[in-house]
Amino acid sequence: MKLGIFAKTFAGRAPETVLKAVAGAGFASAQYNMACSGLSSMPDAISGAEARAVAAAAGTTGVEIAAVSGTYNMIHPDPAVREAGHRRLAVLAERCAAMSAGLITLCTGTRDPLDQWKAHPGNDTPEAWRDLLEAMETAVRIAERYGVDLGIEPELANVVNSAEKARRLIDEMKSPRVKIVLDPANLFEVETPEARRTIVASAIDRLADRIVMAHAKDRNPDGSFATAGKGVLDYGHYLGRLKAIGFAGSLVTHGLAADEAAGVAAFLTRTLSDTGAGR
Repeated sequence: MKLGIFAKTFAGRAPETVLKAVAGAGFASAQYNMACSGLSSMPDAISGAEARAVAAAAGTTGVEIAAVSGTYNMIHPDPAVREAGHRRLAVLAERCAAMSAGLITLCTGTRDPLDQWKAHPGNDTPEAWRDLLEAMETAVRIAERYGVDLGIEPELANVVNSAEKARRLIDEMKSPRVKIVLDPANLFEVETPEARRTIVASAIDRLADRIVMAHAKDRNPDGSFATAGKGVLDYGHYLGRLKAIGFAGSLVTHGLAADEAAGVAAFLTRTLSDTGAGR
């Protein structure tokens, strides 16, 4: 596996500045965010020069662009907001090749009108699922047009809130463009150690054929998020299970401060070595 980090962890509005910080902290790949180019995360326009600057910085620093963040609320209650997200997704997808990126990460969304990461009771309705399928059909057409893959992430607060729903979406979409970004800390809040390991192992086994990126953060005992290695997640078990399915992509950490990055890189390197997953 290759160690990665959210590029947005580091301050900067120029890709070379940010990716130098990524490399300096001990990471070989990054999930890029257009904010690191001085734009909004989902801009209305990306120039060819702005896209090429990302690839040039990746080449200079030796940091692979594992993915570009393309999150927007795919089931927002206002269809106009969804449509704006689709337009911006197309802008991003069109420039991915110039950025040396082949994967865009998505947010399957929530009915909450203000916060795409906040749970809502409407997420579990048939209408929400219908809207997600329609949005994903649009996203897949965009992905096919520009030759990129789409990474969805099961998250408790979103309409795809479990590995089971992620598998259902894959099966219903029937598109090889739909991939999985797996973050085990997004699959539980407060569980026993045994239950946590069961949830993580089951998710990896169920989604093994589509996992293209793994995330690395953690949970505190009270269910709040924590920096990878500082919480209750059994990282030896998690990385060992990824190794067992032959996963060799980027392990991307996030939800941490810039001054924690080097320590997390060291922790993940040790754990990968201990499990044999880094080879």
